[in-house]
Amino acid sequence: MTESRGTAERIVGTHGIRGRVPEELDPGGAYRTGAAFALLTGAPVIAVAHDLRGCSPALADAFAQGVLDQGADVVDAGAGPADCLAYLSGRLDVPGALVTAGRGPGAPYGIRLCHAGAAPVTEGTGLEAIRERLAGPRPALTGHPGSVVRAPVLDDYVRQLRSLVDLGGIRPLKVVVDAAHGIAALTAPRALHHPAVELVPVRFAFDEDPAGQPDGDLGERVRRSGADLGLAFDEGADRCRVVDERGAAVSPAAVVALVAARELARRPGAAVVHDLIVSRAAIEAVEEAGGIPLRSPVGRAAIRSLMAEQGAAFGAAHSGRYYFRDFWCADSAMLAALHLVAEVGETGRGLSRLTAGLDRYPRSGGIGIRVADPMAALRRVAAYFADTGAELDRLDGVTGEFGDGSWFNVRAAHGAPLVRVHVEAEDPATMEALRDRVLAVLTS
Repeated sequence: MTESRGTAERIVGTHGIRGRVPEELDPGGAYRTGAAFALLTGAPVIAVAHDLRGCSPALADAFAQGVLDQGADVVDAGAGPADCLAYLSGRLDVPGALVTAGRGPGAPYGIRLCHAGAAPVTEGTGLEAIRERLAGPRPALTGHPGSVVRAPVLDDYVRQLRSLVDLGGIRPLKVVVDAAHGIAALTAPRALHHPAVELVPVRFAFDEDPAGQPDGDLGERVRRSGADLGLAFDEGADRCRVVDERGAAVSPAAVVALVAARELARRPGAAVVHDLIVSRAAIEAVEEAGGIPLRSPVGRAAIRSLMAEQGAAFGAAHSGRYYFRDFWCADSAMLAALHLVAEVGETGRGLSRLTAGLDRYPRSGGIGIRVADPMAALRRVAAYFADTGAELDRLDGVTGEFGDGSWFNVRAAHGAPLVRVHVEAEDPATMEALRDRVLAVLTS
């Protein structure tokens, strides 16, 4: 990575560090990021982990050397899934870093950072200081370099997850797991190891350049094998797609409803944080389970901050991220998957029956619209819908809610001339009509 301000501005975003290798992020840039992070935190110990893809191990080693050269010790956790960063930082109460590649061939690499206790490092909590250091002169070496402690994380991480979800007493289950040639090939057999669980592995052979998306045949594999459910992780085990015993996709809204109910059974009456574009069906399920739904702006940092502030039991994002109070308010795809396995195994009911009616409102899905001026586009939407009977708010972009239960949200994308649109309604015709009105305003 060059030492120009332009490069630093490009790779240091509002939530982490992300750049193409080697044009924007190379071992030299990772080294300087490690040094900048050590200087930012002033911590005596920093944990470092990485996924299994391509350049991740080399970039993690360079990052660790930058930390060492500033006098801090490094806990080298080796390979781990995306949520092991929260485990490391929370369990050890130290700052941490995870080097990971994006989805698909040629995708950028990223460095996720957190303060001690797994609190994310974002714009306003340290990333701006790292950006300034990367744009400045190379950091001076300390006369007392740190030392490395090698502490592979996988087994301890899985023990932590299993301590939060008890699989004892479940009925025999067959579970198809698609690891997408990534880290879930190592974590899923450990997490799902149980006498009652038969695991059917799909794409478990490690590939440095995997296809990038879960196997589209997961539903067919579940049906063909007579499995009880299927779990498709991405390469970093960051997210998990779910199908039921019929091979039908289970929506994030239905997963939110099931997992929130389980967490609320342990903490009756607790708050559940959700981003403002989670389906109304999930919010209603939280209320039916006795929880208090709290709206949040979109994004990890916003959801986790509100969870910590309100002592929420659970958090959810429309994109299929699930956050747990007992996991340092961090998201964990594997922990959500364990909850689903436990629910099916404990109740004796098929996942299709458990999720019936939990995703009852038609949605547009996320629609990206390129605009010259995103903020002007948001003002245009707000002005148009101000006189239509919609209740408008600006928690994150512009949200409009109508008396019939339909709603829309329009948000500006970070760093791009783009807005993202989400629409939901009671029936397909109402959803499509509202969607078309919003799109017409944006493109006028």
